[in-house]
Amino acid sequence: MDTGRLGVWYFLEALPAPAAAEAAQRIESLGYGTLWIPETVGRHPFVHASWLLANTKKLNVATGIANIYHREPGVTLAGQNALNEQSNGRFLLGLGVSHKPLVEGVRGLDYGPPVATMRRYLAGMASAPYQGIQPAEKPTTVIAALGPKMLELARDATDGAHPYFVSPDHTAMAREILGPDKLLCVEQKIILETDPDKARALARPVASIYTGLPNYRNNWLRMGLTEADFENGGSDRFIDATFAWGDLKAIQARIQAHFDAGATHVCVQPVNPNGQFGDLHWAVLEALAESA
Repeated sequence: MDTGRLGVWYFLEALPAPAAAEAAQRIESLGYGTLWIPETVGRHPFVHASWLLANTKKLNVATGIANIYHREPGVTLAGQNALNEQSNGRFLLGLGVSHKPLVEGVRGLDYGPPVATMRRYLAGMASAPYQGIQPAEKPTTVIAALGPKMLELARDATDGAHPYFVSPDHTAMAREILGPDKLLCVEQKIILETDPDKARALARPVASIYTGLPNYRNNWLRMGLTEADFENGGSDRFIDATFAWGDLKAIQARIQAHFDAGATHVCVQPVNPNGQFGDLHWAVLEALAESA
């Protein structure tokens, strides 16, 4: 699969289905290679991906990520194969173990050891029967991987990794573990705002969604941040390490830093300066597309 150099990662939950399809078409027209969609407590990601794929022609659609606790491995394999067969290979399956507060607190399920649970799940997919028409090419699978052990599993059992909410330093570490040939599809939040106070103020409500989740906190601690950096929506150091803000050149420089560190694909998640969730900031997406 050719993911393209740049993609877009975005929650389309606030958009009705026709508007989501129009957004995907616009992203495709701008030349982005892949649209990444999450799974939390909204739309079923495979159903949503099917809709977006049916309403586009060249754009890849990726799950960033599909929660492995929400369906058994054989069902995931069937969905991956069917979507790729229907779309001529434009569906990229991103899988993840999600987070204990969501799996246990919201879904009422038991959250297991992340790496061991993912390893069993991938083995279950590999052994599951599938009697539908096979896609023309083997579908692509990546996993959400932050720590060294999950990155090693991504290297050994999948086509690569999809690290979320990371810095270029993490990208360099991930590439070293993955080796030269695996996909490294990195998410990067971007804010087209040059005033430092305004940019960080826009970033903090977004960051606060994640700062209470252990998987992310452990990764940021591993990368040199401290518990104090997560207080009150995040310190300036934390925000500056994980968000790309400033003018277009500053955002481009951060994206390039990921590529220099070994990323094969960067999917940008724009934070709209108007503060409205679900309102894509088209100005920054258009500017990045024109300069690519």
